[in-house]
Amino acid sequence: MLTHSTRRWLAGLGVAGAFVAASASPAVATEEAPIELGVYFGDTTIALNSPGKMESATVYSSAPVVLRDVTVRYDYRGLADKVTIAREAGTGDCTTPEKGVLLCTEPWEVGVDEWGLGGFFPVVIAPTEDAKDGDAGTVKVTFSAPGFDAVSHDAKIRVGEGVDLAAGPGTKVSAAPGGKFTSALKVSNTGETTAKGASVVFYNDYGILADKHYSNCTYVDDTLRSCHFDEDLAPDATYGVNLAYRLGKDTYAPGSQVGEIVWMTPAEFEDYEAYLDSAGVSAGEPGTGGKLTLVELPTKSGARGFQADIDPENNRSLLEVTVTGKNGTDLEAIGDKATGKKGDEVDVTVGFRNNGPATLDHSRGGSPVTHMNVEIPKNTTVVAAPDFCFPITGDEWGEPGEPGGRLYGCYPTPFIKAGDQETADFTLRIDKVVPNDTGTVKINLPCRCDGGFYADLKPANDTAKILVNASGEGGEGGEGGGDGGGLPVTGQSTGLIAGIGALLLAAGVGGYLVAKRRRTRFVA
Repeated sequence: MLTHSTRRWLAGLGVAGAFVAASASPAVATEEAPIELGVYFGDTTIALNSPGKMESATVYSSAPVVLRDVTVRYDYRGLADKVTIAREAGTGDCTTPEKGVLLCTEPWEVGVDEWGLGGFFPVVIAPTEDAKDGDAGTVKVTFSAPGFDAVSHDAKIRVGEGVDLAAGPGTKVSAAPGGKFTSALKVSNTGETTAKGASVVFYNDYGILADKHYSNCTYVDDTLRSCHFDEDLAPDATYGVNLAYRLGKDTYAPGSQVGEIVWMTPAEFEDYEAYLDSAGVSAGEPGTGGKLTLVELPTKSGARGFQADIDPENNRSLLEVTVTGKNGTDLEAIGDKATGKKGDEVDVTVGFRNNGPATLDHSRGGSPVTHMNVEIPKNTTVVAAPDFCFPITGDEWGEPGEPGGRLYGCYPTPFIKAGDQETADFTLRIDKVVPNDTGTVKINLPCRCDGGFYADLKPANDTAKILVNASGEGGEGGEGGGDGGGLPVTGQSTGLIAGIGALLLAAGVGGYLVAKRRRTRFVA
C-alpha cells in the first residue's frame, strides 16, 4: 500500500481536518508589483524493492491570483533508469512525452496565494529493478501558467536500503502545572536489515517542556524538537531510553497535553530538514548537556548508504499527559475609542488579552481560542475590515474582510500565551456625529463550532465598548477631527489569524519543528 512520505506526513501532523481552502480572488499583476510564482517539491529518499512514496508540489504566489491551464513538468531524465515518477491513480491528467519526463495539466481554475497550495499533482516516486543502494539524482519540477514566467525547483531523489522502524507503545502519565514526569522513548527494528542510526521528531503541545537538554537533540527554548542516534539498530531488536519532562507553570488545568513522536531514518530526516530550510525555519539548537543514548532492551539480538523506511505508518506513538489541579485563565475584551467629524475615517483597534495565569493552546486542532463578535457603532460605516472577520446578517455570513457590515464575527489564533493579546484593526467612516456613539466587542461567545473558551475566570470583562466621539472630546457638532487614541493596550501582540479554523503550519514541527508555521492548503 502506498503512503505519503514521512516528510509529507509530518507536514500535516496534528492538523487533520483543518485544511481550509480560502477562496482566492483573481488578481491583476501591476507594473509596480508584478505577481511572482514559486514552486517547491521535497527531497525524497525511497527504499529498494518498495512501492515508493507519494509526493506533490506546493505552489506559491506573491499575491492572491487565480490561474488557468496550469502545467507541472517533472524532468528526471538523469534518473530514468533508476526511478519512475508516475501520477497518483485518479489524479490529474498526465502524459509521458519522453522517457524520464512526466507532464501534468490542469484545465480548471486554481487559486493560489502567498501561503501556498499544497498537494498539487501528487506523483508516486518508485525504484526500478535496476536501482541500487546509493543511487541519487535530481528531479526538476517546473510550474507554468499562461501570463506568468515558469518557475522551477530541483529536488534530490535518493535510493537506499529498506528498513522498518516501528515506534514503541504510547505513554500515559499525569502531572500538575510545573510538575515533572518521565516518558519512555522506544523504537524497534522490525525489518531484516540493520538500521544505521535513527532520528526522531517530536510534536509536543505547548505545555510539555524538556527538563534536560541533550547534545544530540535539538530544542527551541525548552521545547524538544528532535533527537538523533548514530547507534546501529539490529533486526528484530528494540531500543529505548527515558526522557525527562516537566509541565509549564502556565499549563491550563484540568486538561490534557499531547506529544506526537515519529521515527525516521537519518536520510529521511535530511529530506525533512531541507523542507524546513526551504521555509526559512529551524529544527532548533543542540542541547548543552550530555549525549542521549538508546539502550537495547531485552530481546534477541560497511559503509553507510541511504536508507528509507518501507512502512512509515508504524513510526508514530503518542505521549498523553493528564494535567491535574486547577489553573484557569481570564480573557478580557479590548475596546477602543476615536474622535472625528462627519466624513472622517478613523481607526479602532479591538480584540482581547489573556490575563492568565494559564496559556490557551488549541494549536493541535487549529480552532480559535475564543469566538469574538464586533458590533459597529450605528452612525459609522466600516470601510476596511480585517480579513479574518466576516460580516454577519442574520444567519448569512459575508466574505472575509468585506466592508459595510454592522456585525462582524472574527476568528482569532488557536494559541494565546498568558500575558499576550490579540488585536484587530477596523477603519470606520463617521456618517453622523453623535456623542457617545457606541459599539461593542464581545468574546467567549457560545458557538456550535470548534474551539472557543467557556470557563473564563472573570466573565464580567468579556464585553468592551467601541466609543466614537465620547462626550467632552473633539468631534461633537461636526467639529474637531482626527483619530482618538486607542485604549491602553499592553503585552505582546501576536496578531489574529485569518480564516475559519485557520492554522499556522509552523509553531511546531513542520507542521512542526517550526517556530512560525507557514500555512499550506492541501487539495485532494
